[in-house]
Amino acid sequence: MSRVGKYPVPVPAGVQVALQGRTVVAKGKLGELKLPLTDEVDVEIEGSQVAVKPRRDDRRSRTMWGTTRSLINGMCIGVSTGFTKSMEITGTGYRAAVQGKDLVLALGFSHEVRYPIPEGITIVCERPTAVKVSGADKQRVGQVAAEIRAYRGPEPYKGKGVRYTDEQILRKEGKKK
Repeated sequence: MSRVGKYPVPVPAGVQVALQGRTVVAKGKLGELKLPLTDEVDVEIEGSQVAVKPRRDDRRSRTMWGTTRSLINGMCIGVSTGFTKSMEITGTGYRAAVQGKDLVLALGFSHEVRYPIPEGITIVCERPTAVKVSGADKQRVGQVAAEIRAYRGPEPYKGKGVRYTDEQILRKEGKKK
């Protein structure tokens, strides 16, 4: 029995969930998200709740049961309130700025790094060392944040680089004389 899948997904006010063939569509104030269903699960929409049921009692159906329920829940939250990843940039001369449809990063390289902002994602720089990535799709927000962090990840000696705000960096001691 899936401990995640057995609970129905509550649909927030202002969100419409519909089933179009084998695709779940969630519409809200932040846009529209679609989720193609696998053959292992069935989805039923009952009022303001979405229930996910496995088709068979094999291992694959049970794993997809909880996964599908979590994905539908993420869609409902995403189109109503959205998701946000906050990042900090640490280091002398390291900074970020949004110029048009690009995020421009100065990360200690001989050149500045230009990251094109994808559709459906909003990037805001409150100050030159703080970047906030937000959008309706949880996976895309996390992926964009990970790609920005990958340009210059935090290093363990001085802590320089791009890191998530809630991330703890394990600091190392420098070499001894």
